[in-house]
Amino acid sequence: MSLTREQKLGGIFAATAYSLWGIAPLYFKQIDFIPAAEILIHRIVWAFLLLLLVIALLKQGRATLAILAKPSLLLWLLLSALLLGGNWWLFIWAVNNNHMLDASLGYYINPLLNVLLGMVFLGERLRRLQWFAVFLAATGVIWQILTYGALPWIALVLASSFALYGLLRKKLAVDAIKGLFFESLLLLPVALWYWWAFADSSAANLAQNSLSLNVYLVAAGLVTTVPLLCFIAGARRLQLSTMGFFQYIGPTLMFVFGVWLYQEPLASERFITFGFIWLALCCYSIDAWLAAKARRTSVL
Repeated sequence: MSLTREQKLGGIFAATAYSLWGIAPLYFKQIDFIPAAEILIHRIVWAFLLLLLVIALLKQGRATLAILAKPSLLLWLLLSALLLGGNWWLFIWAVNNNHMLDASLGYYINPLLNVLLGMVFLGERLRRLQWFAVFLAATGVIWQILTYGALPWIALVLASSFALYGLLRKKLAVDAIKGLFFESLLLLPVALWYWWAFADSSAANLAQNSLSLNVYLVAAGLVTTVPLLCFIAGARRLQLSTMGFFQYIGPTLMFVFGVWLYQEPLASERFITFGFIWLALCCYSIDAWLAAKARRTSVL
């Protein structure tokens, strides 16, 4: 397969992954009468079973089981699992409690936090345009605090937890599928315990649910796993800088749904905050494009 065709295919996979993440709120809204913690349970349980099937089909069982012989890696995966589970729960809660715009803002901020964490923990140096982008983002958050009278805590927790999760997974010697499998496995006992001991919604007992509702609940595994598999397929075919340009699809779809489909209020103060973040992301994207162009030139 030619390089150009591989890149086109990678672009399709990347766009699919981020689009699926962007439309995920539409799925969660269909079951918003179920508590976020119970939806999280289904996300963990069915994602685990689906990933187990994927690993079996890929014949990676032996390589996956080998991770059990690395207790230190499992401890780090437990930490990443807790970060991911917390991020999932807050995202579901935010979407189903009319805070989709906060979720959108959080995932817009995320790439800028990634840059900062890279500087602090990976020894990466920020270029001038990256510093300016971070300054603009911080200005947008401070503006909302001063004028809107509230810290955008949902956005900041979503952005920081996912950024820390990404940093941790970047440092761990485990691929995406096996890593997510073990994260789901480590969360599974807690999920099953909560389901048995505390889940008391009308949908907690699958035997009493309608077929359509159970399909929605089981689909939580697909909502979790399919975008990840598309992301992996895209990342294998594209440079990381190229992948970065697709990451705005998700929060943009959330923003559109929040404003025009679910009529969440967009006060002028919050709109200005989004404006600062969007401008910061423009600077970030221009910097990434210039850096990629410089690398190609140096290679030639």
